[in-house]
Amino acid sequence: MPADARSRRTPPAPPSLPSDAVRRTRALAVSCLLGLIVLGLAWELWLAPLRPGGSWWALKVLPLTLPLPGLLKHRLYTYRWLSLLVWLYFTEGIVRATSESGLSAALAWGQVALCLGLFAACALHVRLRLRAAARAHTTAPG
Repeated sequence: MPADARSRRTPPAPPSLPSDAVRRTRALAVSCLLGLIVLGLAWELWLAPLRPGGSWWALKVLPLTLPLPGLLKHRLYTYRWLSLLVWLYFTEGIVRATSESGLSAALAWGQVALCLGLFAACALHVRLRLRAAARAHTTAPG
């Protein structure tokens, strides 16, 4: 390619900043995930443990800590697999909300609500990011 043709090429566009909607879905996903972690620990250690004095069920929150770095680093793959993982916690919440009573049932309904919020945030985040990538691909020069 001649030197003058190379100099006429446009430089690659800088990576675009995330839209407000993408930032909001990320914030919602991180908030719901942190809420699930805090709720799970408080529920099984202090508020309504299965056994007095705390329960080993508090370890159920460990898998929820794994996606946190990926969410904070904007990794799309993390949003995708987290939207599947959250259904395990949703199922536990529904089972406990309908089979237990008192504070434990209320905490379970809270877990269900956080799971639904997390799923919605992840699904919408993925959709917005893929739509933006497709739009950028179709408008890219070349």
